[in-house]
Amino acid sequence: MQSLDQAQSEILRPVSSLFIITSVLCALLLNALPWKGLWLTLHPDFVAVVLLYWCMHKPLSVGVGMAWMVGVVTDVIDASLFGQHALAYTVLAFGGVVLSYRLRMFDLKKQTSQVFVILSLTYGMYALVHWQVNGQIVWNYFLGCLTSTLLWIPFSILFQSMRQMRVERE
Repeated sequence: MQSLDQAQSEILRPVSSLFIITSVLCALLLNALPWKGLWLTLHPDFVAVVLLYWCMHKPLSVGVGMAWMVGVVTDVIDASLFGQHALAYTVLAFGGVVLSYRLRMFDLKKQTSQVFVILSLTYGMYALVHWQVNGQIVWNYFLGCLTSTLLWIPFSILFQSMRQMRVERE
């Protein structure tokens, strides 16, 4: 995506915990919006995308523990089965932390295909929990996986641009 000269002239700023927490809270607010009709079916999981980004780029700061806590908060906000999001976000964070070095060496297009697999596992956890509780699998969960994957590129570009500091060439 970027040329080698352009990539070398950019330095990433350190990320404060406040910035990470603010981005997760904004994602929680976006998830809490009242989605209806077709938009409810295509509803992306903003929290999953943001958590995966931070698990990939800051695996020592954001991990399974934070994902579990955010999942419990999401369960309370959505009034869903207690522990459903916590389980799914824990699987997501584990995949993001374990594969963080591998994913960061890919460009954005190849990252997106890898992110699709991790998000599919996350949405698979939603479907499994729903199947255990209700006895049927809701395949609409996986449409949200596609829209969440499509959000990966703009969210990555947004967070990268907030962290970049240009360096003047001599």
